Amino acid sequence: MIPLSSQGMLFFAVSALSKLHDLPRKNLVNLGLAVLIIIVVIVLIKEAARMNGFMLFMIIAVTVMVVGFTWVYERNEPKFLTPFINEIAPFFPTRPKY
Repeated sequence: MIPLSSQGMLFFAVSALSKLHDLPRKNLVNLGLAVLIIIVVIVLIKEAARMNGFMLFMIIAVTVMVVGFTWVYERNEPKFLTPFINEIAPFFPTRPKY
């Protein structure tokens, strides 16, 4: 392996920084949000591990119901769930089409 001098490492740092400046700001914001969401999910999972099992079940059930009803109302579900949503959609209200 060839040892890199401090100049070589500086070149890689400047190169990476220039590539970072070339990225659109929207992509950087999305990357930052993704990292933030991952950190929040990890913290929530650690907190949920110390929680009462029934309370954890209730939080998960309410979250699934809200997301499910939103998918049925807005019809913006993932493509692979469309057959399932098509079966249950007639029993729930949907957004009117104008």
